[in-house]
Amino acid sequence: MTTTLLKVKGVKVAYGGIQAVKGVDFEVHEGELVSLIGSNGAGKTTTMKAIAGTLPINAGDIEYLGKSIRGQGPWDLVKQGLAMVPEGRGIFTRMTIVENLLMGAYIRSDKAGIASDMERVFTIFPRLRERKDQLAGTMSGGEQQMLAMGRALMSRPKVLLLDEPSMGLSPIMVDKIFEVVKEVHGQGVTILLVEQNASRALSIADRGYVMDSGQITMSGPARAMLDDPKVRAAYLGE
Repeated sequence: MTTTLLKVKGVKVAYGGIQAVKGVDFEVHEGELVSLIGSNGAGKTTTMKAIAGTLPINAGDIEYLGKSIRGQGPWDLVKQGLAMVPEGRGIFTRMTIVENLLMGAYIRSDKAGIASDMERVFTIFPRLRERKDQLAGTMSGGEQQMLAMGRALMSRPKVLLLDEPSMGLSPIMVDKIFEVVKEVHGQGVTILLVEQNASRALSIADRGYVMDSGQITMSGPARAMLDDPKVRAAYLGE
């Protein structure tokens, strides 16, 4: 039996009277890479924020490691191994790369482990090592995305939430980011990936969910969804 790490049950989220998420249900099992795809405005980012504790939910529940986390803040969830790389990256622009990475490890006190994990991040992202003393705000968008992912990894997450990691990046940098997502997953991190680039997201995922107008409209093995004519027509431009 696979262990369910994350379970979203009937979650509804409203912004000022507008129902952005209308009762979604899905789950992520230990060791999986699950992609949540859908058009712009479908409610994907709102769902991710609700899971990460940055937006309150109006109805339903979210379970992590078998327990409800409704109402907990992101600072609580990071300590439990649930970390998010937000859309737009959210790095600390006036801090150096090293300082940003150390902020990712602020809940930890094991200096040797922190040093080891920073070395691991620098191995995954050699560009960050080259620029470790540079102010984060002076880097390119792709480099900032690498930093945001590295900072999240410094908390040693059990589940990593990635919200639109390829948004606004050059094709070469998109390739690099997807390579890294596969590498991190291969190292045993469970991942929930929200991504508008549906074909790329499904190509590296175990399972997928389609979100449309605040609801889950389709789910299944990622490979089958890639071959589904309805998915291809709606999200893959075919």
